[in-house]
Amino acid sequence: MTIIWNRWRGILRGPRSPLTSTARRQGCTNGFYGVADCLVWPIGMLLAAPVLLRHLGTSQYGIWMLAGAAVSSGGIVSGSFGDAVIKYVGDCRARADWRGVTRIVRNMISINVTLSGISAVALWYFAPRLSREVVKAHLELQANCLQSLRMGSVLLVMKSIESVFISTLRAFETYRSTVRISICSRMAILAVAIVLASSGCTVVSIMVATSVITAAGTLGQALALRGKIGHFSPLPLWHRKTVRDIASFGSFSWLQAIASLVFGQADRFFVGFLIGVPAVAYYGLCVQAAQPIHGLISSGMHFLFPHLSSRYSVAPLSEIRRKIILAFKVNVILVVSFSVPLLVLGNRFLSMWIGSSFTKQPPLMFPTIVWSFAFLGMNVTAHYALLAAGQVRAVTYLSLLAGMLMLLIMALLIPKHGLQGAALARLIYGPVTCLAYVRLYKMIHRAKANTAQLRSSGHKAAATGVE
Repeated sequence: MTIIWNRWRGILRGPRSPLTSTARRQGCTNGFYGVADCLVWPIGMLLAAPVLLRHLGTSQYGIWMLAGAAVSSGGIVSGSFGDAVIKYVGDCRARADWRGVTRIVRNMISINVTLSGISAVALWYFAPRLSREVVKAHLELQANCLQSLRMGSVLLVMKSIESVFISTLRAFETYRSTVRISICSRMAILAVAIVLASSGCTVVSIMVATSVITAAGTLGQALALRGKIGHFSPLPLWHRKTVRDIASFGSFSWLQAIASLVFGQADRFFVGFLIGVPAVAYYGLCVQAAQPIHGLISSGMHFLFPHLSSRYSVAPLSEIRRKIILAFKVNVILVVSFSVPLLVLGNRFLSMWIGSSFTKQPPLMFPTIVWSFAFLGMNVTAHYALLAAGQVRAVTYLSLLAGMLMLLIMALLIPKHGLQGAALARLIYGPVTCLAYVRLYKMIHRAKANTAQLRSSGHKAAATGVE
């Protein structure tokens, strides 16, 4: 743990100056809050589930989960331009262009409200049909499902606005305030849900309370941002050049988010269609158990993206290169630290958790899935470094290539090798995304060569002038 801590502190170590220790401490703090933001909701849901199931019943609890899934999926569609906010706000920070920051925020609100509005209208329109399909006989539950889904469409718009403020605060490398507000909002939602369920209220009341708390959280994020950039107008704005710049970057990050959502679920459908529903349960549990390898590393190192974005255009290349190398070392240490325990003890733990039926599954299935997420976790440094450099197209194309190869190999291997074939096919995804390091190396090497050439030309020009 001491080695990991020292490496983590070293990411932001720069030239000796009074600000060095502050920068290191800020990086560690942001990493801690990034991990906390990733963990607090699933842990809270796990702890609250027994109480909510006892008072709501499985049907209403399932409706709540369905509405939450609809909001989350719609939020990915409408809020995936957040990387563009971090990138361009970081550029404005480097130039001290505070009016530019406000312009980006207002234009992003316009973009997100437009996208979330389309998703919200679609959810509102299809809610009656979805409710009838999910709840076939019970009319009261159908009505509850319909109202919950339509409350979810309102939540979609709120959360899309909130995501603009969150992304902007992260672009300022200020994770503490935004994560604290998010954590308080989520814990308040769970606490109110438990109180309402214990009082005999329905899931509709919980969705209404969730909307009120989300609105308060959005206001809190806006006030935190005002404390950072001063008074600003949250009214939507359409500035042609700003929208064009955001769209040129954000459209690829949006496509990448959609691809991740599709490829993250499509493998389960392949397993279900080719093997059967029971196989999906075992495969899905293995994926859930191994997923934190990438999820925690990605959340903990997310601060690297805004940190490099604000320095890429102004800092010396040697500093950028050194930070990336140190981040990669930390990345490797974290992957090893998270993967080795799962490789050694994972099968035994899953057998105890699921039961003896898990021992009848292929013994190498779970270790293979662990390796797949280990390779995916290795990609984190290159992923954020390329995004900071504006190389979003390369990142997106690699993600699409990795997902398509995974599904193609699954279609070939599952009929012959079953679940082990599915795990082997998933193993291809991570290494393909790690090809981002090739792009990153070429980019840095080319920039280094160009810098050396410019310096050589400058020396020659100076020598000619002296003569």
